[in-house]
Amino acid sequence: MVKLYGIKNCDSVKKAIKFLKAHDVAYELIDFKATPVDCDTVAPWLEQVEMKKLFNTRGTTYRTLKLKELNLDESQQLQWLCKENLLIKRPVLDLDGKITVAFDETTYEALFS
Repeated sequence: MVKLYGIKNCDSVKKAIKFLKAHDVAYELIDFKATPVDCDTVAPWLEQVEMKKLFNTRGTTYRTLKLKELNLDESQQLQWLCKENLLIKRPVLDLDGKITVAFDETTYEALFS
């Protein structure tokens, strides 16, 4: 089954859910607010996805925590992702271990065609 990580009120997550439903794809939503993920989940994603793709520097959480001022290296960014899941760019789609970050309809079409 497809795992979709994010938060249910995120517009990109809503688009991904709408796509999956329209294509009759069974999925499980793992909501970061209800079920936070730890480094055991996040770290393996970085074997497939670059940190700059996964680490959301455009969101409210990043600005609120003033992380830009800290000039974090990738190791520190990973630590922040693990303790503050809202820094993860959404959604993260796990299709049989293949990780896709952010919703892009063309990419989803390719994955589920």
